Amino acid sequence: MSALLGGSIEIAGKVVSRLGFGTMRLTGPGTWGDPDDRDRALSVLRQAVHTHGITHIDTADAYGPHTVEHLIRDALYPYPEELLIATKVGLARPAPSVWAPHGHPVYLRSCVEASLRRLGVERLELCYLHRIDHEVALADQLGTLKALQDEGKIGHIGLSKVTPEDMRRAGKEVTIAAVQNVLNMTDRHDPALELCRDLSIPYVPYRPLDAGTLTKAHGVFAPLHWLLQLGDMVAPIPSTSKPEHLDEIVNAVHSDSR
Repeated sequence: MSALLGGSIEIAGKVVSRLGFGTMRLTGPGTWGDPDDRDRALSVLRQAVHTHGITHIDTADAYGPHTVEHLIRDALYPYPEELLIATKVGLARPAPSVWAPHGHPVYLRSCVEASLRRLGVERLELCYLHRIDHEVALADQLGTLKALQDEGKIGHIGLSKVTPEDMRRAGKEVTIAAVQNVLNMTDRHDPALELCRDLSIPYVPYRPLDAGTLTKAHGVFAPLHWLLQLGDMVAPIPSTSKPEHLDEIVNAVHSDSR
């Protein structure tokens, strides 16, 4: 494998490349169902890990739903020891492009158990609460993930799309291993970033290229360079379904780290 892209960062007990790979685009339209070209999706995953040395793959049970976790296993199992696969639970998918927070403890437990089977692992090294369900007590949602952690089925717990207040409340229940929020040159301000910096929590910005909008306006280098300069604890996860676009992303980060 090549040197760790953009330098390295420790997330969930593993030293991984600061450049990760988000897998949301490896589905059909509306983040629903199988991709149009399944072989190409498998190839992009292998390219990310085996060709480019990306060691942080981000996914969710809601992608498809379930589609991408199957793809990851089919493409990459048995997994390299250095690879961190992070997944997320807590969003139901009633229809294409529809996302519904669902934090009932029974549902969260069933999601974790199903992700374990789909990915073919005994433990989810990093499992995010995909969204806080404001209809369910946060202590109950995180308590379920903590119980699964105590059982050895989750290694580390992360949070996604949260505010500093959410983080402070959650920090009373669990140790926060990572925070995943939107941050890019369009959505430039996230107060959770400063709290992550203060608490030495890895910050994983999703939509770093603003779903391709920034690529059209600025290319790939400028948006990724902007993020990587925000601090060593920032680890972006750009997503693509195209091998040539992944090459472009990796080359931009290589240029930035020289």
